Formats: sequence, structure tokens, C-alpha cells
Amino acid sequence: MAATSPAIELEVSGRTVRVSNPDRVYFPASGATKRDLVEYYLSVGDGIVRALRERPCMMHRFPDGLAGEKVHQKRLPKGAPDWMETVRVTFPRYNRTADELCVTELAHVIWAVQMSTVEFHPWNSRRADVESPDEWRIDLDPMPDCSFDRVRRVAAVTREVLDELGAVGWPKTSGGNGLHVYVRIAPEQGFADVRRAALAFAREVERRAPDDVTTTWWRKDRDPTKLFVDYNQNARDHTIASAYSVRGNQDATVSTPITWDESADVEPRDLTMYTVPSRFADLGDLHAGIDDAVYSIAPLIEWAERDERAGLTEPEE
Repeated sequence: MAATSPAIELEVSGRTVRVSNPDRVYFPASGATKRDLVEYYLSVGDGIVRALRERPCMMHRFPDGLAGEKVHQKRLPKGAPDWMETVRVTFPRYNRTADELCVTELAHVIWAVQMSTVEFHPWNSRRADVESPDEWRIDLDPMPDCSFDRVRRVAAVTREVLDELGAVGWPKTSGGNGLHVYVRIAPEQGFADVRRAALAFAREVERRAPDDVTTTWWRKDRDPTKLFVDYNQNARDHTIASAYSVRGNQDATVSTPITWDESADVEPRDLTMYTVPSRFADLGDLHAGIDDAVYSIAPLIEWAERDERAGLTEPEE
């Protein structure tokens, strides 16, 4: 059995959070520990709380660090202090419910890290109305042989279309090989309509960049050199790593907010748990204004209806 290190106690947003075995190595390649991960999340506190606030959140836990098994945890782990908050979500397909983590303060994040959470994957809806998304997510997902230069080009087209719609897009790296763009929307439609709107947008991007983009549904049918605009990330119970979430890889990359200008030359592998804290200290949260830029997806619903009249069917999940 691996040796353990003495627990530490931290004061976080007026709470005492006990962190057990802080010297446990979570990232073997660098030697980064559980305490290093805690310190990272403390350093981007305002940003990670804004990204997760009031949202059902799946935790990707690594109880033994990255060298061990990854656990996808929907339910809040047992033994949580009474100040932790949850939101109940239902899974009709399985006739089940789960009380998922619902972050409203930084102590909630740090307690989740104490419970070995590395990645945070929130829903695109909030506790007040879980069935009505308030966030439209544009996932620029490169296929295996797609270069990042192609991702950059598609990001520029994405921005162009958003500008024409009058929508404010908030880009971030995925922490992997792609980019995400979030748009705050009025929580007036259900998941099905937001997904329809996202597909209509994806098709418009494909029309403008047909050599770079695919919206082909089945992965096996996609050109491996193209970028898939993954509209299905807007389906119910689909989640992607939040802004400021560390990713569970040996480089400890971070899904990092960037400016649109940065999208032309950003190197996602440079944005890690070790580099983002100083960037955050210098720039603050680049998504700080996201809640003030709410867009109505009505024009996109019109696009979806136009496409459907033209015989373009919507793939099933």
C-alpha cells in the first residue's frame, strides 16, 4: 500500500475543507500532486465557479491519480458535508434520478477535488430549470487526421457566422485537440430545439467551409481530415469539460478561455495546470461577461425549419 501524507485543512470561502493525502501523485509524468491540483483550482477560483455555477455537474474522478482507474461520477459521493449543494436530475431512459454536484462557491469545487475530481463536466442548463438550456455549445471537434490549422480556420468562420447573427461567442480551448465556443442563450427552449438550432448553425459553417467541415452524423462515414462541428453536445445529459477544468492527461492541459484573436495562433498544449494560473492572474476571467450577452436562438430555429423543408433530416441521438 502506498504511503499517505498528513491531511491539511484549508479555509475556502468561509468553509474548512480537509484535504487528505495531499502529496499523492496525480500526474506521474510531472509528479504533480493532489495538493498541486487543489492550488490550481484555488488560483482560478472566480473562473471555475462562474463556469459551473448552478449547473448539474458530472465529476471525472481519479481516486489513484491518472495511473489508476477513471470514475465518471454523476451522484455526489457519500460523506459530503452538509454545506455541499446538489441538483436532482432524471434519466428517463433508465427511470433513475441522481443528485449531482451543483457548485455555487469555491469550497464546493475544492471539496470535489479532495474527492479526487480532476475534470468538471457541467450540463448546459441550470438548477432553476434543468430542462431549459441557457448555454449553446459549439464544439469544433477535429477528426484524427485534421490539423490544428484547420481548426483555426473553422474558428474564424464560426466567428463570422456568429457576428452576422448578432451572437457573442466565448471561445476556449477544449484541453484536447479542438476548440469550444459558448453562447449564452435565453432558457426558453428545451434540449431538442437547442440541438436543432446547433445543427442548423453547424450546417451553415459547413456550407461556408466545405473543404474543412463535416456535419456527417456517423463517425465511420466522416472524412478523417475534416473537422466535425459536434452539435450533439447540446443534447440532454451531454457534457463537456468546463472552462478552467483540468483534463485527465499527463500534460494536465486546461480547457482555457481565449480571445478570438488568440484563436489564430493559440497552442492548446501550452495551456496547462502549470501555466494557466499566471495567465489568469494577468488577464482575469476572459468569460467574465458571458452572462451579460444573452442571445435568442429564434433565427437559428428558422434556419432549422428551412433546412427541414429542404429535406435535411435531423439525425437521432
